[in-house]
Amino acid sequence: MKVNIVGAGVAGLSLAWQLAQQGIEVEMFERGSKVGEKACSWFAGGMLAPWCEAENAEPVVLEYGKASLVWWQNALGEDFVDAKGTLVFAQQRDKKELKRFARRTHGYEVVGHDVIASLEPDLASQYQEALFFKNEAHLDPRKALIRLSEVVQKLGVKIHFEQEIEPEDLLPEKVVDCRGFNGAKALEGLRPVKGEMLLVKTNEISLSRPVRLLHPRIPLYVVPRDNQNFMIGATMIENGHGNQFSVRSMLELLGSAYALHPSFAEAEIIEMGVDLRPAFIDNLPRVERKNQIWRINGLYRHGYLLAPYMAKLAADSIINDKDEIEKLADFKLKEDRA
Repeated sequence: MKVNIVGAGVAGLSLAWQLAQQGIEVEMFERGSKVGEKACSWFAGGMLAPWCEAENAEPVVLEYGKASLVWWQNALGEDFVDAKGTLVFAQQRDKKELKRFARRTHGYEVVGHDVIASLEPDLASQYQEALFFKNEAHLDPRKALIRLSEVVQKLGVKIHFEQEIEPEDLLPEKVVDCRGFNGAKALEGLRPVKGEMLLVKTNEISLSRPVRLLHPRIPLYVVPRDNQNFMIGATMIENGHGNQFSVRSMLELLGSAYALHPSFAEAEIIEMGVDLRPAFIDNLPRVERKNQIWRINGLYRHGYLLAPYMAKLAADSIINDKDEIEKLADFKLKEDRA
């Protein structure tokens, strides 16, 4: 059996790994000239944070996202996954936001100043209380994509770059469309959600894990990268203008980072990233099949969290030639009936 995958972002590479692990011949076609160049997943936060995401996501995101930590460790090696948890803060005037977040999530412990000081000393002077989600993790999405592409190629997967190709062009072989919003014309109801992020550099503060600052208008997360770089994100704007960073978003992201800790006022802006997250009406991803073409899409803001599970669903359907594929949207209905 041979499977062709169109798109070498997080969905496509996750599927390639899943198939190659089972001895399937895989060939990939990517429109960019290198890994990540035109992938929405290049601009992701890389947080493996299912408990935090459950605050405003369906229960299935938590249920299937919990397995992503082990999946990424198996695929990339444990050194590529930083399993130090997540800290969630709120400023004194927004304490009710911290309580609301706690009511809507679980898997955390409420920690005080001493624990904060031991986990993130540079934040101890700013906060007396936080929620600590100790089982969460994060990875550098850019390093992860590059590493995963190297791993799948060692497993025999062929990746062809600068290939602007339609899935129909590869029939009658089995084809999987993993192009994100670039494949929207084939999927009814797929919409773009604009996401903006900043990469900044500062030696004035150090962080060991992702931290979130709750705010009624724009919740913020800051994720540490190598060399004192920090990813600040991210907006969720319901429009399809994918290449322009808005003034309002810039002000709100920088203002929120400054509110988290004043040291971010001295940070240098290294990069501004903008791209379109593909999403369905329920903000849950889907695997769909029509004849010999499968499609993985709608990962929204949960690319690194849910791509492994979607890859497993797609691989099972492809290998066993199954037409019926589990829909994550059904999970909530099953929970409601229980």
